[in-house]
Amino acid sequence: MGVSLKDVAGLAGVSIKTVSNVVNNYQHVTPAMRARVQAAIDELGYVPNLTARHLRKGRTGILALAVPELGNPYFAELAGAVIDAAAEHDYTVLLDHTRGEREQEILVSQGFRGRVIDGLILSPIELEAEDLRSRSHDSPLVLLGEREYDLPYDHIAIDNVAASRRAVRHLIGLGRTRIAYLGARTDRINFPAQLRLRGWREELTAAGLPAPDTLVAPTSGWDRGDGAQAMAWLLDSGQRPDAVFAYNDLVAVGAMRVLAERGLRVPWDVAVVGFDDIAEGRFGAVTLTTVSPDKQSIARLAVESVIGGLQGPEKGAGTSPDRRSEQPAGTPAGRELIAEFRLVERESTLGRR
Repeated sequence: MGVSLKDVAGLAGVSIKTVSNVVNNYQHVTPAMRARVQAAIDELGYVPNLTARHLRKGRTGILALAVPELGNPYFAELAGAVIDAAAEHDYTVLLDHTRGEREQEILVSQGFRGRVIDGLILSPIELEAEDLRSRSHDSPLVLLGEREYDLPYDHIAIDNVAASRRAVRHLIGLGRTRIAYLGARTDRINFPAQLRLRGWREELTAAGLPAPDTLVAPTSGWDRGDGAQAMAWLLDSGQRPDAVFAYNDLVAVGAMRVLAERGLRVPWDVAVVGFDDIAEGRFGAVTLTTVSPDKQSIARLAVESVIGGLQGPEKGAGTSPDRRSEQPAGTPAGRELIAEFRLVERESTLGRR
């Protein structure tokens, strides 16, 4: 038999309620009493039964995180941050991989695992607002990423336009005037790629520099190979830039490989900035300057929001700056929660010092 609250209470000479208050970290327990109970817990090796605790509240203690690409380091790092944030609330995280396919995103959002999970954190790619309007499952849903749905679900993102402008401003400050953008997509205006392209164009225009379409290299995806292909296409077209702003770090890594193969030195011939601040960018032969989204903040906001949704529509991560979406009368508004970002300057723009 395992050690129970009753056993701990008997050894400490206190009530079971007092032990429960200490285990649940309630603040009204005196320091002396807390130390006394904790000593009994340590001596007996008591471990709280989290499953039973959640079941008493009618919950499973499991959250789901659905991302488009588990193989993408950004999403892998984000998943780790979500797992850590959920653990602070005694929750376990179940991972889903949607491959960015609309059918899979619909399946996940409609609650096909509704009896298993208490809430869902979803990073959609192809999902449409109409898919969520027909959502019948009542478990809390939090959306990640840059697509805006104008629906009663909390949405967590960073300001991609501002982040991109910050990256381009850094390159302009280094005296670069022919700055290319790698990773454009034209199929969806509100995709991150388009928002980052918008930031690139706005900052160049504000500085009085040209932003020609000939310096915009489209890609079919956003992996290393896509970056290599886009960089090669740009150079083969005769449009040699003196700087590159890439959609993400993987595209930037692929671009830097091609630049090295063509005998161009980073950053002296071509400076490079990525986006996401994945670990790979910190350990290459040339470390990568990048926009670093606050993944821990994104994860914390997402977990607090989805757990708050279990306590009612007004609970959750309400301490972050937010903008209420406009909703029809009588419809609860979802919050747009904005996480911070920073530009991390490394060798790909500054050189080795």
